[in-house]
Amino acid sequence: MRNAAHRIVQQVSRKGLPALMLAASALSVSAQDAAEDGIIQQQTQFAPGVVTVIPGDASPSETFDGPLALQRFIQSHPELEWDPTKFENGRPHFDPRSRTLIEMAKQVVLRREIYCLEFAFKPLRQIYVDVPLAGGQTQRKLIWYMVYRVRYTGKDLRPAADEIGGAKMYSRIENVSYESRRFFPLATLKDQVSGREYLDRLIPSAKPVIAARERITAPLYNSVEVFNQRIPLTQDEDSPGVWGVLTWMDVAPDIDFLSLYVSGLTNAFEQDGEGKDAPYRRKMLQLNFFRPGDAMNQTADSIRFGMPPYSNEQEHAYILDKYNVEELRNYRWVFRSVK
Repeated sequence: MRNAAHRIVQQVSRKGLPALMLAASALSVSAQDAAEDGIIQQQTQFAPGVVTVIPGDASPSETFDGPLALQRFIQSHPELEWDPTKFENGRPHFDPRSRTLIEMAKQVVLRREIYCLEFAFKPLRQIYVDVPLAGGQTQRKLIWYMVYRVRYTGKDLRPAADEIGGAKMYSRIENVSYESRRFFPLATLKDQVSGREYLDRLIPSAKPVIAARERITAPLYNSVEVFNQRIPLTQDEDSPGVWGVLTWMDVAPDIDFLSLYVSGLTNAFEQDGEGKDAPYRRKMLQLNFFRPGDAMNQTADSIRFGMPPYSNEQEHAYILDKYNVEELRNYRWVFRSVK
């Protein structure tokens, strides 16, 4: 099953036009799936070519947590419980038990605003760069990179309170927008076969080389520099947004099926249970790619967005298993632990 993605190219070489037509059909299906996923292909004047636009994703269910069980808190503060020996029948005289401090605390719901930035990207590519080493020497390294754009389109979600009977009742969600947001990226490439992960690295010598190759006319920021950039509110399709570059080094040359996880686009999160030891997961954008190639002449390989479609049932099941999805997906939003 190794290097299954490469078989499309092999079929075209061996079988000629019929295989080429089959490959074209597969690509058209992938394009159709992209349209169904809400993906937009967009021309931009700040970088020649087309960028793939992933719209923001914010859900009303992400604006609250609770009610809270408070198990550890109650165990740590037994003095807050009612002492049944001090009350007739073990209950308060005038208030129901639901009005005790502990019972009211169990009904607490934590609410928050949720935002999500729009993420657009150019193809995932490779380039050779001279990387400085200790002692003033340099080494020629193969760098994987992605040029991207982030924009803030507003429409954040916020719990709205209506006062009923003197009490605030949160029964609806409203939209709110601000002048700007910030982006704190953390990008990880994952080999879906071996499980190896590669965290975005700062490679100062690579940025000018990449900017020249991609002909970026807007300022280009690495993953630290972009922290300081305010992403202004915009609903204009021609807005430049903020442009950045992600870079990776020492990626395995035999990688075939991979995903890019980008966190920082939204503040949504999930937590199992309560307390500092409870698993905490951030909401991330998962972009899926496949690379029909091998370890030789890697820069000539095209890294394709999406998952490779196969008519063979066994190979199709293999692909779904490696990407941990139930159907072919170009991208999805997932909650994932940060390692």
